[in-house]
Amino acid sequence: MPRRVLQGVVVSDRMDKTVVVRAEERVMHPLYKKFIKRSKKYHAHDEENQCKVGDRVRIVEARPKSRIKRWDVMTEQARAGA
Repeated sequence: MPRRVLQGVVVSDRMDKTVVVRAEERVMHPLYKKFIKRSKKYHAHDEENQCKVGDRVRIVEARPKSRIKRWDVMTEQARAGA
C-alpha cells in the first residue's frame, strides 16, 4: 500500500523530535462549486530537530510512533526554505 505524502508549513517545533505541520488542501464546495482552502495539523517525527517554524516540509505517512505521531519528516526536504 503506498504511503501518503503531504506538503505543509511547520507551525511549532517546541517539542523534542516532533514538529507540527499545517497542510492545506483545496476542495470544491459541492453546492456552490467554489474552491475552499481547508487545513489540518499533523504531528510529525523529526529525528535531528532540524526543522524550524516557517519551513516548508514534506511529510510521509509512517507507523505509529506515539499516541499522536503517525508521520515522518522527509529528510531531503527539511530546511529547504532556509
